[in-house]
Amino acid sequence: MSLETVRLSQRGKEQLIKLKRVTGIKQWNVLCRWALCVSLADPTPPLVRDITTDSNVEMTWRTFAGSHGDVFLALLKRRCGQDAGYVNDAEVGRTLTVHLHRGIGVLAGDPRLLAIEDLTSYAHRMS
Repeated sequence: MSLETVRLSQRGKEQLIKLKRVTGIKQWNVLCRWALCVSLADPTPPLVRDITTDSNVEMTWRTFAGSHGDVFLALLKRRCGQDAGYVNDAEVGRTLTVHLHRGIGVLAGDPRLLAIEDLTSYAHRMS
């Protein structure tokens, strides 16, 4: 199974613009990877179930996941089974969207995130 395209909502795009400015990270995909990992590390299911991906920000799965595509896909499938109770292509895609947006919101809403170095605090919490 593969995901073709990762799309973001307008709100997600605006939050990523803020994160790019704060962290100095220029690539959408790098910030999105951080966001996905932050959300997946939270054991609770995201509250939002439907997200309208209405922005002009999109990237291929390969760009999003990079050389770790198999790892991200395995994590999404596992989480999909936990949150939804079943795994299929549509549900994996929905799981990616809701977790990605939750993670973006968490990062963008954290007043302690003032520089790229502050992302490491999330890595410590996830380990």
